[in-house]
Amino acid sequence: MLYLEVTSHAEKVDSVMLYITVISLIFLIGITATMLYFVYKYNRKRNPEAKNIHGNFWLEFVWIVIPTILVLTMFYYGYVGYKDIKADPGEDALTVRAVAQMWKWEFVYENGKKSDTLYVPSGKPVRLLLVSLDVNHSLYIPAYRVKQDVVLGTTNKLIIYPEKTGDYDIACAEYCGLKHSMMYTKLRVVDENNFNDWYAKK
Repeated sequence: MLYLEVTSHAEKVDSVMLYITVISLIFLIGITATMLYFVYKYNRKRNPEAKNIHGNFWLEFVWIVIPTILVLTMFYYGYVGYKDIKADPGEDALTVRAVAQMWKWEFVYENGKKSDTLYVPSGKPVRLLLVSLDVNHSLYIPAYRVKQDVVLGTTNKLIIYPEKTGDYDIACAEYCGLKHSMMYTKLRVVDENNFNDWYAKK
């Protein structure tokens, strides 16, 4: 299922992806056109004798500087988006321990409540503490454009910012054995009142 811009982070990731795709397409067309032009201009019939072509300082300078600037801008916009899922959101965030094991997820809340579905309130940041009980896994929420490895023996952190209510897929994106492809669950975003009622029930 395709989710479009259900969070501001997803919008940033999509924008960076579009930017990289457009730049890559421009280079693909430019390089291909240049190659075809040289094949035509310097074919054997037009140039029966090969000649050395001396370097051009400014051409080489531009060829180095422009791609470097473009790559740095890609890195910058990617890093800005990456900080969203790593920067600590503060004490107001809901902290949930996400436990991965072959081949299921379990989410443990601060009051001890456990669920195989990740329930969260909309409009409140969520701090996920990712742990594995057996092998390496990876928590992937396609709609949110976030993914974080769940490594045995390590607690990794992932921050999400639920904005729109609804159900979204959670998958394991690290091959973890025979039933890896079945390791799915749901992120269920509800309004704060409904979440508080659910959270209070044993």
